[in-house]
Amino acid sequence: MTYPVINTIVAQSDSELNAAYAHGMATGMLCGNEQAQSRDWLAELFRHTAEPDADADRMALMQLFEDTRSLLDSDDFEFDLLLPDDENLLSERVEALTHWCEGFLLGVGFSHAAADLSRDVSEILKDIAEFTKLDTEAEGEEDEGDFIEITEYIRSAVLLLRSEFNDGDERFKAKDSR
Repeated sequence: MTYPVINTIVAQSDSELNAAYAHGMATGMLCGNEQAQSRDWLAELFRHTAEPDADADRMALMQLFEDTRSLLDSDDFEFDLLLPDDENLLSERVEALTHWCEGFLLGVGFSHAAADLSRDVSEILKDIAEFTKLDTEAEGEEDEGDFIEITEYIRSAVLLLRSEFNDGDERFKAKDSR
């Protein structure tokens, strides 16, 4: 799925939503619970508005969710954030990244209470929370390099968090379960 296609679908239902936020939320839900279902994601995503009417639009969103699940499950490090292409202005891509991070944090929050997270997981999530505050007036080579570095950090962090939340590493499990 391409960013513009998903963005058009979610924006039709709620002009406040965008593809980056939707993908971030789906990724967060799947990170926190690999058994998460697309219907639950759609219900949360469109909590304050109606889901898309067109079956094709709902199917495209469900496909995005399942594609995201597959990429997270892959051992080939193929997962990537759904953001506008490099042809878009850097400021637009940075703004989308901040929305992606917001959605991701919300998605993780559906399955994990902040008080129950280990220190290591909390630190990673704090980093991602800081990325929601990025200056969207970015431009130039240095800012482009920073953007690439941040997106790579997030990709790695997402895969680590997913692994830790779902594979039973005690360092990342809820404090109560030790």
